[in-house]
Amino acid sequence: MKVKQNKIDLSTTIVMGILNLTDNSFYDGGRYKNEEKALIQCRKMTKEGALIIDIGAQSSKPGSNEITEEEEWKRIKPLLVAIKKEFPEILISIDTYKANIAEKSINNGADIINDISAGDLDKNMFSVIAKHKVPYIIMHMKGKPKNMQEKPIFKNVVKEIKDYFVKKIIQLKKLGIEEIIIDPGFGFGKTIEHNYEILNNLQELKKLNLPILVGVSRKSMIYNLLENTAEQSLNGTTVVNSISLTKGANILRVHDVKEAVECIKIINFAKNK
Repeated sequence: MKVKQNKIDLSTTIVMGILNLTDNSFYDGGRYKNEEKALIQCRKMTKEGALIIDIGAQSSKPGSNEITEEEEWKRIKPLLVAIKKEFPEILISIDTYKANIAEKSINNGADIINDISAGDLDKNMFSVIAKHKVPYIIMHMKGKPKNMQEKPIFKNVVKEIKDYFVKKIIQLKKLGIEEIIIDPGFGFGKTIEHNYEILNNLQELKKLNLPILVGVSRKSMIYNLLENTAEQSLNGTTVVNSISLTKGANILRVHDVKEAVECIKIINFAKNK
């Protein structure tokens, strides 16, 4: 994957650390709204092996309401600037579906745009990505965060996600956008059964010949199945990440970097024996 003038080797899975600046995310909401605490967490994640830090200021948990563009940028800008200053080598991804936020972020040093709507919630997003030529993560989501878990229905969830990506990829490549990463969107408009069907068939998405990002960290598909909580679901997260790795995941998006890095190390070692 090419990022500006550099290349990232995705032949070995890498880790993206989550840095939520929201006050209501399902697991770490409110923990890192303070810039000092956010930087401490960033230092921790980079030390543990994260190659990408994914900054998000808009909660996308089921039922969440949209904040204003002004509020989103107010949360992102100071930390984005501070992280780029302290960690010039780290890659910064901005988790946003708003084109103006994406462009402002890129102009302030962001390297990657992570769009949960794959351009569906802002028609100007594709043109911004085409203009700046940054890697673009497109995720599959059925509906919007506010209503996505209201009885999601699929005839064939894996096929429908794959078909969705095929259409998006064609659109993006027509605009000259080549650095595309796909995210099946675990938990975004899917039942627990849908999520595990996707996990079990993740290798089907490898046929699209693009890097796959998996973001299952501490999600309800894990803690509801185990009948515990997000706080208690680190072990379950590691299990699901391990399955994802055996099926071709290129990027793990996680809250717990150290554990994900260890997971990758063990799976890779076992594969080569």
